[in-house]
This record gives sequence, C-alpha cells and structure tokens, in this order.
Amino acid sequence: MNVDEVLDKLREIIATAAKSKGASVPHITEDTALLGGGLPLDSLDLAGLVVELENATGIDPFRSGFVNFRTAGELARLYCQ
Repeated sequence: MNVDEVLDKLREIIATAAKSKGASVPHITEDTALLGGGLPLDSLDLAGLVVELENATGIDPFRSGFVNFRTAGELARLYCQ
C-alpha cells in the first residue's frame, strides 16, 4: 500500500469510530493531529487504529518498540516501509 491508500484506510477506521460515538466524521489530512487535535479519538481508539492498519497492510512498524508519530501522515508512512 502507498501513503494515500493507508490514509484512506485510516480515514475509514476513524469515520467508523466517530460514528460509533455519535460524533461527526472529521476531515482528515496528512497534517491532522491524531490525539489532542479535536478528533473524536482516545488512546484506546488509537490503539485499535494501529491494530487495524497492521491487519490491512501486514506491516508492524512497532515490532521493535514504539515509534513516535503525531499526525495522520506520519502514522500512514510507518505502514509503507
């Protein structure tokens, strides 16, 4: 998967999480902050997002430990290695 495909999957996962909370579906760009940026996500949602991206891509960028990321684009690029 390329970055745009991973971002599309990320948007899909976040939209599902937002809808399940009764929140509006946010517009997400590469620069969107994943936590503390106004998205209807908490740390548990973010963990689920990481698991779903791993399942979709077959890549585990955290196998060797935590890798710092802040934005949707930074996270998406981790799954394109």
